[in-house]
Amino acid sequence: MTLKEKALYHQIHPLKLSTDILAAVVSLYLFWLHQPLPALLLHFGPPLIASALLIRYADLEPLKESAFGHYIGRTMTRTIEGVRLFGDLVMILGAWLHDGLLLSAGVLIVVGGWCNGLLPSKIRR
Repeated sequence: MTLKEKALYHQIHPLKLSTDILAAVVSLYLFWLHQPLPALLLHFGPPLIASALLIRYADLEPLKESAFGHYIGRTMTRTIEGVRLFGDLVMILGAWLHDGLLLSAGVLIVVGGWCNGLLPSKIRR
């Protein structure tokens, strides 16, 4: 498996997904409390460490061959990864501003990025 493939398929590893979600929930609470340094460290640190470890050591071939892997292979472009990052930043801003609507919008943007391949192809373009 190439490094590019590992960088793609590690994103759907259960350890990576759970690390991302847990780090986001806890760090968004810290952003809400206006504690930027611990929030930033927690928001980005554990997911980066999980990514590095999974890309280096995990056997990602079964994930690539799974139904979810085929979906990600077709739909997870750099643009969609950018959409997910944008949604993440919107969530951070919403937490910082104590704006539940903005925070929710960020969550919807991230979920929309993950689910974009479920839309008919004419709508996605």
